Amino acid sequence: MVSVGRHPNITLLSYSEVEKVAGYVGNFTVTVRRKPRYVNEELCTGCGTCIEKCPWKKIPSEFDLGLGTRAAIFYPFPQAVPRIPVIDTVNCAFFKNGKCGACKKFCPREAIDFEQKEALLELEIGTIILATGFRDFDPRQSPNYGYGVLPNVVTGMEMERLINSGGPTSGKVLLKNGEKPQKIAILHCVGSRGKEHEYCSRVCCMYSLKLATLIREYVEAEVVEFYRDMRAFGKDYEGFFHRTEGHGVQFVRFDGEIRVDQRDGGLAVLATDVYTGESVETLVDMVVLATGAEPQADQHEVGALFGVSRSPDGFFLEKHPKLAPVETTTDGVFLAGACQGPKDIPDSVAQGGAAAAAALDLLDHGSVDLEPFTAYVVAERCGSCRTCEGLCPYGAVSMVEWNGKLVAQVNEVLCKGCGACAAACPAGAATQNGFTNEQVLAEIEGILGLVGARHTSPVQEMA
Repeated sequence: MVSVGRHPNITLLSYSEVEKVAGYVGNFTVTVRRKPRYVNEELCTGCGTCIEKCPWKKIPSEFDLGLGTRAAIFYPFPQAVPRIPVIDTVNCAFFKNGKCGACKKFCPREAIDFEQKEALLELEIGTIILATGFRDFDPRQSPNYGYGVLPNVVTGMEMERLINSGGPTSGKVLLKNGEKPQKIAILHCVGSRGKEHEYCSRVCCMYSLKLATLIREYVEAEVVEFYRDMRAFGKDYEGFFHRTEGHGVQFVRFDGEIRVDQRDGGLAVLATDVYTGESVETLVDMVVLATGAEPQADQHEVGALFGVSRSPDGFFLEKHPKLAPVETTTDGVFLAGACQGPKDIPDSVAQGGAAAAAALDLLDHGSVDLEPFTAYVVAERCGSCRTCEGLCPYGAVSMVEWNGKLVAQVNEVLCKGCGACAAACPAGAATQNGFTNEQVLAEIEGILGLVGARHTSPVQEMA
């Protein structure tokens, strides 16, 4: 991340969103909205004085998942690049009543700018790589786990922050009553391979094993893992599973639904043993939910913005799962990482490298291959009804002025030859290369001629 921030050929637009995408491969025009930080990035050195002097420091931290607090001016996360803070205008006293301004008063570089406004940047882009990631499954959607209702039920990401020495508790894992847990259960497949999502999130088994190892080493509590199937699919992952067993972690394979209930001040995990078919009740002090990955909340909107389809599970759809795993049906737009589907770090790194190589290859090639069966519009016949413009799934049809009237025009670079415009055009003005009426009739005559000789010609027979 630091290398990216310092690279002379990389322009990093943090705290920004893509508003609009126009054009086509090699000739995209992207409009980016830069949100105001109220901190001048040119002047700020990231010293943190403004954060230290801010009197409002009891705001739940998003990075710590609400387990810790932050100030009204803060770094999005400790390793953020660039190291520039941002002001939370909802909780900042200056923006609420205009009475504070401590950050501006104490900033040695005078970098605080309460008058900063949004800015729109228009960029000329050759290729695009989407790497928007995933979001953690919210276990509140499944009441059987008791998350948000029962005490001491946390997600894997929350346990990650609790056990981290730089986290909100400095690495101390304690129960709500302040005591140290003696026994912890880790439940696999929360939000995966069930009624919520049918797919496997792939990373849950391995990060559960990692958390179990860390708990055994640093919390010194008993650990019981409840799993459907242990999917240790990567290089040396099976060995890591056996090393975790060697740390004294217990494993219980369950089937069907699993429940968490309260029992005498503690928690009870209720599951059905897959081998015996009998119900198993395990008493523990804390439950860790191995939540799966799901698409971002705005996955549909982002897909529509960049012209990328989604698979039934909601993730972005690649052009071909084997022959074009990083490409999309929109030329010049590539995929990298978990926005295309759940994957771990090595696979994300590999796909990122592949997407970069594919994008660079396209730019270096200097030309693009077009579909041979693109559509076109005969301007003399076009009635300006705009039916084709609304139907085109690739945005390849636009209206242009011709002889004093608006007519439809097809951009051959964007067109994929689906034929929707040609089939729907009421005036017969939209036609597809390779599928004109003359060509189709000639094909029919050829087929009928092969069927057998007739006394009448194929065309007469059709009539």
